Amino acid sequence: MRMRLKKWLVWKSINKVVPGGGGFDCKEELLERLRQGPSEEARREVMPSDKGPLPSRWILRSIRASIPRLASYTLSGVWYFLQGLDLQLRSPKVQMWSPDPEYASKKAHLLDCLRQTALHSQTATFLFMDEMGYYRWTDPSPIWEAETPLAERAGGNNCQWRMIGVLNALSGQTDFLDNYIVGRRQLIATLYSAFEKIYVAQDNWSIHQHPDVLQTLKDFPQIEPVWLPTYSPWLNPIEKLWLRQAVLKMHPLARDWKELRNRVRLFLRQFDHGSTELLRYVGLLGDGCLALALAT
Repeated sequence: MRMRLKKWLVWKSINKVVPGGGGFDCKEELLERLRQGPSEEARREVMPSDKGPLPSRWILRSIRASIPRLASYTLSGVWYFLQGLDLQLRSPKVQMWSPDPEYASKKAHLLDCLRQTALHSQTATFLFMDEMGYYRWTDPSPIWEAETPLAERAGGNNCQWRMIGVLNALSGQTDFLDNYIVGRRQLIATLYSAFEKIYVAQDNWSIHQHPDVLQTLKDFPQIEPVWLPTYSPWLNPIEKLWLRQAVLKMHPLARDWKELRNRVRLFLRQFDHGSTELLRYVGLLGDGCLALALAT
């Protein structure tokens, strides 16, 4: 009730400040000012000297110092004023960026191959491929606990286990091999050799130029590699599938290496027969660019 009253009072104050009840005009005016960046008044308010650079972002104190109509407000009052205009302290989305100079052309080729797969789904398939390695010792991660948790280091050496997996872009089916020595030829050739065209999207890790990989391409000419742009995991949906958060973070199985590997297999085998939920989760269903390419 008190919060509602405060918001109502803020709304009243906004509409008093701007003639004609102009809450919207006030918001637009304030937004324009904020987007210009902090001012000299902001620097004097938050910096130890007025000779340095301007601050890089706004805080409540600098907003109050730079907007004359807010000069008499407390910091709480400034906060409520901004809330009344639906202006909030929002965390930014990190811009997706790849240093690959051929990013645009590689992405366009990827989307075109997805469209071709959707048009010829009886004879073509599209696989997103990736590798993952995980260790016996748990990955430390914050958990809800009364005291500082312990990431166990026990059970012998911190051995590693490698996996390779493919995600079918049309069905959501996943297939994987888990062995310390990874073999692509077995994974692709055994499971998908019936298709006339097999698009395989993979990143630019140097091992993808390994002689074993190149020999697979020669042995199976229906396989067409689709090289993803450098450092662009958002274009390889299988990377979102890997289970670091779900299974490997703070797991209690450092003393039971066999059971940990079984748990990883169990997680992946739930998608053996395809999953629309998985396709939606990794962005192959919905309104993202990969999903839209498949829907055309």
